[in-house]
Amino acid sequence: MTDYQHIIVDSPLESVSRITLNRPDSRNALNNVIRGEIYGTLEANDNNDAIRVTIIRGAGPAFCAGYDLKGNSDEDRPFHTAGGDGSWARHVVEGAFRVWDLAKPVIAQVHGYCLAGGTELATSCDLVYVAEDAKIGYPVVRSMSPPDNQFFPWVVGMRNAMEMMLTGDAISGTDAANYGFANRAFPVDELEAEVMKVAAKIAKIPPDIEQMNKRAVHRQMDLMGMRAAIRQGTEIQALAFHTKSTRAHFKELAGGLTDALSKRDGKFGDYRTSGKED
Repeated sequence: MTDYQHIIVDSPLESVSRITLNRPDSRNALNNVIRGEIYGTLEANDNNDAIRVTIIRGAGPAFCAGYDLKGNSDEDRPFHTAGGDGSWARHVVEGAFRVWDLAKPVIAQVHGYCLAGGTELATSCDLVYVAEDAKIGYPVVRSMSPPDNQFFPWVVGMRNAMEMMLTGDAISGTDAANYGFANRAFPVDELEAEVMKVAAKIAKIPPDIEQMNKRAVHRQMDLMGMRAAIRQGTEIQALAFHTKSTRAHFKELAGGLTDALSKRDGKFGDYRTSGKED
């Protein structure tokens, strides 16, 4: 039995593995420890003949509220990425493609907040099912940069992506399904059962066939330029870190994370400043 710091791994159905992000007090924020545990488990499942599909979900009130801004993203990375400007963005993209390139399918089960790095984790999965009242967005665009992993135009289309990127607003799970971010949205109390139905169907198909089915879709996206375009996006994200506004925001973050994020979102009255979230 593997000892984990920040995830729980179980098998809710035959041939199905489930990873639960287990940092509920921080809305399952992603640091390099939990990222390493996620990738390590997914890769182990890919080599385990008893596993045919993996589900990723979050403990507590959220799927994942993004990257852990209190941590040092340069320390203890789960795999090597070349240094220099844009290293973190390239590292994030390489992590997404590690999931993309697995032989076996991965399902994201999303409820509550799915923000910033949480959206990147979800979209790296092959299937995404969401609670209707989930809140999905990338508020970082308000004060820092475009996403590390710029998948939004590919999965929600240019107009929807532009609105999300220019406002930082969150969309509901229902909208996420309508836009193409998610496969389907369900009432939150039905979400897990519906995900299990899909996982059970996938588990009935031989893995050597399923990996070809998965790869067939990805190769079409590769030929349309998705992989190259997302990699190119890391250069734009790196440039954003040199803007005057981003440098000023970094100083605010150094002075206090909660105050800086509340200042960012206060004028919009959403996320932590909505009065409904702590």
